[in-house]
Amino acid sequence: MKTLKFNIIAVLTACLAGLLTYTASAQFQQNPIVSPEIHENGSVTFRLMAQAADTVRISGNWMAGWGAAEIMTKNEDGLWEITLHGLVPDYYNYVYRVDGVRTTDPSNPWVIRDVRNTFSAFILPGEESRFLSLGNGKQGTIHEVWYPSPVLDMEQRRMKVYLPPGYHENGDSYPVLYLLHGGGGDEEAWTELGLANRILDNLIHSGETNPMIVVMTNGNPNQSSTWHVNPGHEAPRQTDSVNPMANIRFEESLVRDVIPFVESRYRVKTGKENRAVTGLSMGGWQTQQLALAYPEVFDYYGVMSMGLIRASQFGMDAEEHLERTRQNLRNLQETGYKLYWVACGTDDFLFDSVIHFREVLDELGFDYVYRETGGGHTWDIWRQYLSEFTPMIFR
Repeated sequence: MKTLKFNIIAVLTACLAGLLTYTASAQFQQNPIVSPEIHENGSVTFRLMAQAADTVRISGNWMAGWGAAEIMTKNEDGLWEITLHGLVPDYYNYVYRVDGVRTTDPSNPWVIRDVRNTFSAFILPGEESRFLSLGNGKQGTIHEVWYPSPVLDMEQRRMKVYLPPGYHENGDSYPVLYLLHGGGGDEEAWTELGLANRILDNLIHSGETNPMIVVMTNGNPNQSSTWHVNPGHEAPRQTDSVNPMANIRFEESLVRDVIPFVESRYRVKTGKENRAVTGLSMGGWQTQQLALAYPEVFDYYGVMSMGLIRASQFGMDAEEHLERTRQNLRNLQETGYKLYWVACGTDDFLFDSVIHFREVLDELGFDYVYRETGGGHTWDIWRQYLSEFTPMIFR
């Protein structure tokens, strides 16, 4: 009898729990908070339920100025809302500040990371962002790879390798683009913030870019990987310089560790005519150094948002570096190359260094292609540059 009563109580309890779960779920499904909501006219509405909050602000990378924000409006139910107009189709990120506390959008599952900060993200569709959208064709594959680096005295370092659509179905060999991130970034920057894989997929499917493998390494010689990935959580290794940009340890590792590893593990075409390198900011600096120190390795170079310093910084003497650059550029002229591409935005804080760099290139009669745009030191510019640089290589 006791057993029967226990079973009845257990069944009733389970039913009640199920009813409560269903009711809560049904209530959630009946009143979902949609954020961001993209409207047909291109406007975007952001929403956040925060009944107890006194102020809610939104900060997005479309806003000018560090810390810029707009105040959202609260309705009688405690739902904060704002609709923004005039955004150009692009890849955007944003955060909320609830009574001064920074948070991502709980209604938006797309969360990205930039160094140690997280953001909510969305793509505003349109002609300008067509290379960033997920296309209908077959997508390429991203491999997360650990490789040994004797040059940096590390048993394993992490990189990402993009394999073009069709790589696993055919027996073709491909040229390789080595794609470098900027200061503060890591091996995830170009896929997470740059959407490089989507850009390549769409350009390949449109026929504007030849299929290629893209290798994205961690450009910090004192790190084995991005900080949150084991063993990237380890304390940074000491280098022989205050700033990793001031030495060429990463560049040496790329040539002696990464390239041999890639060419032994993947179906690649070898020889300098089948290798390209490009990077932004610090990666642009590293691209310059690779051209100067290893002119026999690459035929294509893309320098984004980086020039030649006028004053001593980064642990380097400006005059000494200038003379060494002149000599090395002459060596590169003698060795030969197919493309040397320089690009920068006029609002970039490094724009003056690019002017100086071009003065030196012109003085030497160095053959290069220059691309100048508006904009500053931002990912929207670098994604655009990648979509322009890749169609020019391996032709």
